[in-house]
Amino acid sequence: MIDIASNLTQVRAELPAGVRLVAVSKYHPAEAILEAYRAGQRVFGESKAQELQAKHDALPKDIEWHFIGHLQTNKVKYIAPYVALIHSIDSPHLLAEVDRQAAKAGRTVDCLLQVHIAREETKFGFTPDECRQYLASGQWQRLAHVRLCGLMGMATNTDDMRQVRQEFQALATLFGEVRSEWFAQSPWFKELSMGMSHDYHEAIAAGSTLVRIGSHIFGERNYINP
Repeated sequence: MIDIASNLTQVRAELPAGVRLVAVSKYHPAEAILEAYRAGQRVFGESKAQELQAKHDALPKDIEWHFIGHLQTNKVKYIAPYVALIHSIDSPHLLAEVDRQAAKAGRTVDCLLQVHIAREETKFGFTPDECRQYLASGQWQRLAHVRLCGLMGMATNTDDMRQVRQEFQALATLFGEVRSEWFAQSPWFKELSMGMSHDYHEAIAAGSTLVRIGSHIFGERNYINP
């Protein structure tokens, strides 16, 4: 039997000041999220828009929902009215659609640009150069209903932790460059979302401010939608 409250306590004890925990609840039932909620967790991460919609409707309204998976433009409308942070903006087109749907909902949605740092083709995101080029273009400054708050990246899924550390460090360096070049007067540009259950210690050491941890809290996922 998974003891979610104990797992949460253990993970939280390992997080230094300034690092927030996103409890990755995707594929886990509402009851498991409620158990974490009762143990004091308020920030949860989901990766399917319609699953998130169902959980949002069923669970306490003071939960801060983060969207952490690949987001299709036709699904943005489901989450734009309430999502607190989208970690996975991987194209200008997607950011523009979030802006459009946020405007319809009468709100501004905080977003992170996802940067492809892994040596795996399956990961999404801007390359570092594409990220620089997009920011230099200024297109994002015309979007009144999104707010860029930082960067997100996923390291290669490997046991070679030296490589993982190098990838996280590269993203942290890019974050510093981007912040000084385009967001020096924007105190909200402060989030660096790096690190999951298997590599969050390395991510924290590199400067992560948001770690996305699921299996260490909820156990292994059941890949059947709740």
